[in-house]
Parts: sequence; structure tokens; C-alpha cells
Amino acid sequence: MEKVHLYVDRLSQPSRAILIFCMVNKVDFEEHLINLAKRDHKQPEFKAINALGYVPAIDVGGFKLFESHAILRYLCYAYPCVQDHWYPSDLAQRARIDSILDWHHSNLRRGSAGLVLNRVLGPALGLPLNPQAASEAENLLKLSLSKLETFWLPGNDRFLTGSYEPSIADLSLACEVMQLELLDRNDIDMLLGPREKVRKWIEKVKKATEPYFEEAHDKLYKASMRLHGNKLQVNSNGTALALDSSRKALSSKL
Repeated sequence: MEKVHLYVDRLSQPSRAILIFCMVNKVDFEEHLINLAKRDHKQPEFKAINALGYVPAIDVGGFKLFESHAILRYLCYAYPCVQDHWYPSDLAQRARIDSILDWHHSNLRRGSAGLVLNRVLGPALGLPLNPQAASEAENLLKLSLSKLETFWLPGNDRFLTGSYEPSIADLSLACEVMQLELLDRNDIDMLLGPREKVRKWIEKVKKATEPYFEEAHDKLYKASMRLHGNKLQVNSNGTALALDSSRKALSSKL
């Protein structure tokens, strides 16, 4: 199979999902960093990859594709190295995964992305903070997390579809929840403190994809430290090792 040219910003939750998926499944890929804060996605070079100008996007031998869920499905179809549990050949199981992914776009993602953008991240992207939009997104996110906990997560130490192994839905939604790392600690406690099943599920996804999950989130952790003025310890190659008590507080929630 041809090499996948992967265009991502690691602060983008769907970008991280694609990146982790490729690393876990040993897909031959080359990562091209697109810095959204520097407006790399508006440059002609990237517009040639995705004319709509957002990440993630891929180029495989001239075949260009965007939308993270479409990319994940394509990689499952195209690369024999991908294990079947990510997007099973059984049509009923695929349909269950698709239903979660469709729900995600207008519920969990809309709430999470809207809250983070309008409460903390907007200025980094040249956008004003919008308290009203943040409040509306927070309400949707609370409802979505509740639905995730009570409906989509079956419990009994299983992943989203009831499987004992993760699917592309688990990876996509887990990266979305991890975006809450950018919020204030009080917001994180309020949102995830009551959600024990969600926290345990995140830990299961991390363990199933280690060490790549944490590696892909390293930039997010560092951005959180910058936003909230906390100190970060790094190892010799610059990767986050251990964070202060604020970061540990999040670890207890995720």
C-alpha cells in the first residue's frame, strides 16, 4: 500500500484520532503538521489538499480525503494491517459504530468543541470569546456526557459497542473528551467528576492504544499548562512526563 500523507494539528481532536489510529495499526504514514493558530490551513499549499481548509486530511497517491470519520473508514477498508475490531466486517456491528459516529457530530463534538473554543481557545485562533455560546455548548456537553454514560457505554468493562476491543468510534469520541484538558480545572471537575463510567472508559482506550494515545496528546497537555500557567516536566526528548497537581487532578478525572 502507498504511504499515507497525513495533514494534522495535534491540538485538533479528530487529527489526534487519525494519528493514533495510524500508529496503533502500523499504517505507513508521513505526518505533515498544519498549525491552525498560524493559519497554515488557509495557505494555498494546504488548500490544494483540502479546498475547504480544515484538518485532518490525507493524500494517498493523489487520492485526497477529509472528514475524520470518512478517513478512519477508508483506512480500515484500504489497509490489510488494520485489525477487524476497529470497523468490523460484520454489517450489524458496523452499523452500530456508524450510529455512534453520527450521534457524535451533533452532540458530543458540538458541545465539547463549542465550549473549549468559546471559553478558552478562541483568541489563539483569532476569534473572540463568546460567553453565551460557551454556556449553550456547556449545556449540550452535559447532556451528551450523560447520554454517553447512560446509553452508549454498556459497562461490564466493555467499549462503546459492547465489544471487548476498541472501535474507531471509541477512538474518535475519546479524543473529543480529552479536549476538555484545555478547560479550567473547576470546569473539568464539574463536567467529568460525576462521570465515573466515562473516566474508566477513557482509561481503557488509553491502555488499548498505549503508548500512542499519550504521545499524540502531549501537545495538548503542554497547551493546557500554558493556558493555565502551570509547570510541566519534560523528559530528555521534550515529551511531557509528569505535570503538577492540577494535571494530576485531571488524570484522576480521565
